[in-house]
Amino acid sequence: MAESNPSPHIFLSAGEASGDYYGAQIITELRARMPQLTCFGLGGLEMAAAGLERIVHAEDVAHMGITEVICHMPHIYGEYRRLVTSIKKRRPDIAILIDFPDVNFRLARTLRRLNIPVVYFVSPQLWAWKRRRLRWVQQRVSRMMVIFPFEERFYRARNVDAVFVGHPLAQLPLPDINRAEYAAKHILDPAKNWIALLPGSRRKEVQLNLPEMLHAASLLNTQGRYEFIIPVASTVNTSYILNFLQDPIYYSSTKPRVTLVDDAREALHHARASVVASGTATVQATVIGNPFVVVYRVSPLTFVLARKLIRYPHEIPAEKDRDGNLPIAMVNLVAGKRIVPELLQTRFTGANVAKALIPLLADGPQREQMLSDLAEAHFKLLPPSGSGSIAQVCDAVESLLSYP
Repeated sequence: MAESNPSPHIFLSAGEASGDYYGAQIITELRARMPQLTCFGLGGLEMAAAGLERIVHAEDVAHMGITEVICHMPHIYGEYRRLVTSIKKRRPDIAILIDFPDVNFRLARTLRRLNIPVVYFVSPQLWAWKRRRLRWVQQRVSRMMVIFPFEERFYRARNVDAVFVGHPLAQLPLPDINRAEYAAKHILDPAKNWIALLPGSRRKEVQLNLPEMLHAASLLNTQGRYEFIIPVASTVNTSYILNFLQDPIYYSSTKPRVTLVDDAREALHHARASVVASGTATVQATVIGNPFVVVYRVSPLTFVLARKLIRYPHEIPAEKDRDGNLPIAMVNLVAGKRIVPELLQTRFTGANVAKALIPLLADGPQREQMLSDLAEAHFKLLPPSGSGSIAQVCDAVESLLSYP
């Protein structure tokens, strides 16, 4: 009968804030099951705190977009080579790769050549574009653990061992800090409505998204009825955010009161509504039930290329908007309809953000409809089994670590 290796040597790789969060949970769960395990690889501060020996720091390689990655390619490649060297030298028993496909797919090639099993958690969006990479999944990934229901159908139809495990954020309890405690903790006015601004988890995202968010905040602040909260991702330095807040060029009229916090879920739980850069934070807003507007901006070249390359398979029903854009917000893809506004590229202006937010701030049919739609989308993200997504990933790791 097979039994699990009690002291495995595990390689993990997560290059973004969301992956760092999931990776820390995975390490914590695996340590509870196998206290003697050791782990090394690429991760952020949360994975380091959970016990990862960081060969490469996630905050040093977290870049975005086609042209943006090209600009940083020499540095990224150097860090990638360090990871490959560590894998060849240490020969881990198994690897857990979390999203971050530009690096992780290449690491998977090295791992499979060394006959090291690969568990891939949080599928890259191959169903949207770069579908030629599907063969890499087929050749290099032992088990694909997906967090959106349509992904399992997509992969299984293409002969990939894929399992929908639910979204790791969908089963989390709501933050237990109440409004009065939260106001006292962050010196906020409890008599005012709070609006959360989530510009992204990478410096380049912040650079491209935060200015228009601040412009919108300035427009909404004309009557002084709102305060604004910005959760700072673990992969972004607080000082970088402060540079934007202190520059008057980003404010169209009065300067709004903005408070920096360290917990996105708490901010979304207590905010009346939010402005969220496309990414994992949109799922956080969905499962918490916070009405929001999705925004995003990349370089013009990246946007033009993305519009030409994105094609959704039949497993994902998606309609284009009046400008010919397919939806990109995951909540809209999960719901199968546009339930939250998407302001992308040139449509992402402070004025448009403020206009889209106003109906969500007041009690009324638009706010109530969005709350209902978000609750329905949340239900679709729950694990189909009684076991949570992180536990199922760890189950897969243990099964692949078993030996005769």
